Amino acid sequence: MTHAADEDDAVPPRRGGYRKGTERRAQILDEMIRMVAEQGVDASSLRSVADALGITHAALRHYFPSRDDLLLAVYREHEVREQGAPERMKSAIGDMRESAARNRAVPGLVQLYTTLSADAVQEGHPTTREFMRDRFTRLRADLAELIRRDQAAGRIRDDLDPEDLASLSIAASDGLQVQWLLDPGAVDGERVLRLLERIVPAGGAESDAPH
Repeated sequence: MTHAADEDDAVPPRRGGYRKGTERRAQILDEMIRMVAEQGVDASSLRSVADALGITHAALRHYFPSRDDLLLAVYREHEVREQGAPERMKSAIGDMRESAARNRAVPGLVQLYTTLSADAVQEGHPTTREFMRDRFTRLRADLAELIRRDQAAGRIRDDLDPEDLASLSIAASDGLQVQWLLDPGAVDGERVLRLLERIVPAGGAESDAPH
């Protein structure tokens, strides 16, 4: 069955086409984020998203030529929205702990992240690999800077290498997310990351006091 409106989406008109295309793309991302959050990545194929929006598969592919393109766009949009959270980037490990707490409400988006990570180490996903490599580079740098600030303020031991601790924090957070997805009742990522916070501070015995 052909949808006339969808054909217009596939070839936007000259006047107003850019705005219409931008609005349609935003609509697709909103729907995809909703579907991933509620149903997980496996239930969110290009065709299922197109069906939910009432557009053709061809029209959807005009905006997102492949599943990788769509998944990356969804995760980028999710990251942009996450940046508005008031807890963001206050401390290195604390930031990840707060993110872990928020993620418990949207397991589908956590699954999306782990799917992208798995795709990135396989052949045939060059765009995903580049995105994840750049993301890790940026995240390590951001966390290392926060660690240096905490070290200068006496909140983290100054004998720890900031880049190494940043890498360890990311590895802990990502590994905990996988364990939680596989067995939610057995792993509390927020609690475990709080333990990591208690291990690295300066201050000796005083740092072992409950928070």
